[in-house]
Amino acid sequence: MTPKLYAPFTLSDLPLQNHIALAPMTRARSGAERIANALMAEYYAQRAGAGLVITEATTVSPQGNGWNHSPGIYTDAMTEGWKLTTEAVHAKGGSVFLQLWHTGRASHSDFHDGAPIVSASAIKIEGDQIHTPHGKKDYEVPRALEIDELPGVVADYKAAAVRAKAAGFDGVEIHSANGYLLNQFLESKTNHRTDAYGGSVENRTRLLLEVVAAVCDVFPANRVGVRLSPNGVFNDMGSPDYREQYTYAAVQLDSFGLAYLHVMDGLGFGFHELGEAMTLQDIRKVFSGPLMGNCGYSKETAESAIESGEADMMAIGRPYLSTPDVAERWAKGIELNPDIDISHWYTPAGAEGYTDQPTAEKA
Repeated sequence: MTPKLYAPFTLSDLPLQNHIALAPMTRARSGAERIANALMAEYYAQRAGAGLVITEATTVSPQGNGWNHSPGIYTDAMTEGWKLTTEAVHAKGGSVFLQLWHTGRASHSDFHDGAPIVSASAIKIEGDQIHTPHGKKDYEVPRALEIDELPGVVADYKAAAVRAKAAGFDGVEIHSANGYLLNQFLESKTNHRTDAYGGSVENRTRLLLEVVAAVCDVFPANRVGVRLSPNGVFNDMGSPDYREQYTYAAVQLDSFGLAYLHVMDGLGFGFHELGEAMTLQDIRKVFSGPLMGNCGYSKETAESAIESGEADMMAIGRPYLSTPDVAERWAKGIELNPDIDISHWYTPAGAEGYTDQPTAEKA
């Protein structure tokens, strides 16, 4: 019997080829102008055998930028650029969501003509350096966003959703994970505010819920996903009250009737070790909608999670870097391509290590 992972699946009202999603992965091929291009369209079309293609993180405003050569969705040219991808994926019979992103403190003033970066509070990332347009530099202390600036942030997400719809996307995913702006508001480690957006778990969740509500004014809620990383340490995250925070967030998000909740439950991306890791089973207790797992899943563990009902979809990332037809190969028991060198993950190196990976038919 063919494992359920590869069977057709209807995500709310969206028919999908299987239960696999291409996980959003930054690949830095948009150029300095941050406009999605034909090469990117080819890359995503090659991977349209995944039931759902989720694009790399895409900034909702200039303020949200914090990665060299990553794409945006805040100008007419950007909207037009992304049409190449949606048309290419749809031509292959695939479905595609755009991931909406604001980097917050995971940025640098070099991206903003010297203006300070922003976050929930004036707390900088400790540890690693950041690659800026002017080289590798230490992270900076961000400026805490004023309360009267937050409606503008929400409006940026809504405007980005409008552009995503105009570009032909089937839906959007709101990035509230991995230490970026919405995640910075969620966690007590990075949110020391004393106003209506800080202090309690309810207040720290407020900005995320306002963004979700605004985006659901553009797309129906069953075409909007949200990504969370309750166990994550990336970008210097991890808060002692993570279980209380993420349980509350999941409960509140459940009321929207979302397309899915995308939870980075695997520990391959780092674990803060502040208690027991939150699992898909933990989230399933409080979230009744479609649940997507992610991070470090193999063919076997992905199949098991879907068969057992732990997850409704499984987001697969790193295997898709080297193998454009992961879903097709897994379903047929065909070996994947060798891993690509990490030097090709993010560097703007054109097709090399990006669209030159063979499918099983061409291997």
